[in-house]
Amino acid sequence: MAALYSTTCRSHSYSLLPSSSSSSSFHGQNHQRLNFSSYIAKRVLPAKVSFHSRRNYHLNVVLMQDGAVATPATLVENETPFKKLKGGLLSSVPLIQEFKEAASFDVNKDEPTVSITVVGASGDLAKKKIFPALFALYYEGCLPKHFTIFGYARSKMTDAELRNMVSKTLTCRIDKRENCGEKIDQFLKRCFYHSGQYDSLENFAELDKKLKEHEGGRVSNRLFYLSIPPNIFIDAVKCTSSSASSSIGWTRVIVEKPFGRDSDSSAALTKALKQYLEEDQIFRIDHYLGKELVENLSVLRFSNLIFEPLWSRRYIRNVQLIFSEDFGTEGRGGYFDNYGIIRDIMQNHLLQILALFAMETPVSLDAEDIRNEKVKVLRSMRPLQLEDVVVGQYSSHTKGGVNYPAYIDDSTVPKGSLTPTFAAAALFIDNARWDGVPFLMKAGKALHKKRAEIRVQFRHVPGNLYNQDFGNDLDLATNELVIRVQPDEAIDLKINNKVPGLGMRLDRSNLNLLYAARYSKEIPDAYERLLLDAIEGERRLFIRSDELDAAWALFTPVLKELEEKNVIPEYYPYGSRGPVGAHYLAARYNVRWGDLSIEQ
Repeated sequence: MAALYSTTCRSHSYSLLPSSSSSSSFHGQNHQRLNFSSYIAKRVLPAKVSFHSRRNYHLNVVLMQDGAVATPATLVENETPFKKLKGGLLSSVPLIQEFKEAASFDVNKDEPTVSITVVGASGDLAKKKIFPALFALYYEGCLPKHFTIFGYARSKMTDAELRNMVSKTLTCRIDKRENCGEKIDQFLKRCFYHSGQYDSLENFAELDKKLKEHEGGRVSNRLFYLSIPPNIFIDAVKCTSSSASSSIGWTRVIVEKPFGRDSDSSAALTKALKQYLEEDQIFRIDHYLGKELVENLSVLRFSNLIFEPLWSRRYIRNVQLIFSEDFGTEGRGGYFDNYGIIRDIMQNHLLQILALFAMETPVSLDAEDIRNEKVKVLRSMRPLQLEDVVVGQYSSHTKGGVNYPAYIDDSTVPKGSLTPTFAAAALFIDNARWDGVPFLMKAGKALHKKRAEIRVQFRHVPGNLYNQDFGNDLDLATNELVIRVQPDEAIDLKINNKVPGLGMRLDRSNLNLLYAARYSKEIPDAYERLLLDAIEGERRLFIRSDELDAAWALFTPVLKELEEKNVIPEYYPYGSRGPVGAHYLAARYNVRWGDLSIEQ
């Protein structure tokens, strides 16, 4: 499979059949045993047959070096001619026919193909992020030799119209190579469109037929990206599973946030998804986990001896996770008002980063080992209390002769809305490593600056000989590690240093790793990394259902209390540094927000 990737991409190979633990590659010269009892249970009967019935299938085929079937397969029991689906539905593809298809593949002749279907292809996310990310992967040679991209949406559109729409968002930004136009043309030739309803089994069956035509009899792996509102997730997943899942190979579904509004709605969504998919088929995407500096967190900590011994309550005074945008909702207020800043940013993006930051050393870099440690952190966290939360909402403001509207001035926002556009919170992890260390989160819209960063403030040096040189403000002497996620990705370590000269004057200096200056290669977009991970079956940066449950358990009680008590947010001017209440919250735990210091 190495031939499917350029040297700039990962050297992982695709597995022939879907398995949460399998890492077998599709090598034509090797003996391969295809365990069809697992295959039948997981994909030929895609989450429609009761798990208890799997033991009744005993199918095994050995593919020899020449691709011949050495051992004929027989159905021992339950030779049902159709796939039995939940709810009494029957699929239109006979089981025996699918088994014959599976047994007929020539391993030497056929290479697997990946069919990527963007469900909701006419939406902004698909146009601005998903298609450009797929093209970037193609441009870098990261997609397999055989791949097809389908757009699926309710809008009536031809293949040519889809290609024209997609072409407007594609750029050859990577390394500024010369054959840009040629690459775009080649990529667009792989893009097709099918119009249909999201709840139509028939429309998805038509899509399945088109996919098979392009797959050309190869082992077909299928990835569905649900770029659609959450209220139609289940309909789309049901139709995908019933009518368009791969008959041999894996089928995976990427689900965009929000994953519910609270614990109950999230659990209901997970339960509904698992009626049609297994957990290892569900890829819950949080694009912040795909950002370069977030992925570098574990590298920074676990591969540098100077950091790991310091990563605990003994040396760290507080940790700050800060997210700010310098613009408001700008016409998206109708969507945002249903969720608010806590659900939109804190419960997922910032909490996921916190879990990665605070987790114990995993047994390995395997996805499950890492996610196990993240879950332990989330379950160790103290329930969030209302007194540890500050909420705000931006108001109108005039600056430089420009009038900036208030949140409630957005025509899509209900009048009198109390939905917070800013929130700050103090969280605590009750375990041996982090007991007593405040983890402060802050997220807001229409603030003075756009940024996302992690700030680690270390404890004061005990008995510091140079305290007199810093005066009464010991915070000036505090070492601080700043991991800037965006923009201008960088890692800063603030240290105390002597200013050159005959006197003894101290200065706070930065040891700075600015990515743009250090690395000439442009940093990939988060969606590129996550799409490639989904294709390869790498789940490390995707959210498992128990992670989601633990995350919602932290925030649901305080969200419910805020809404039941109709807590009025503190108003702050558009373009300001946010509500004053956030400073009082930090001061209660003897913390000063690092992004508001004089040097900032």
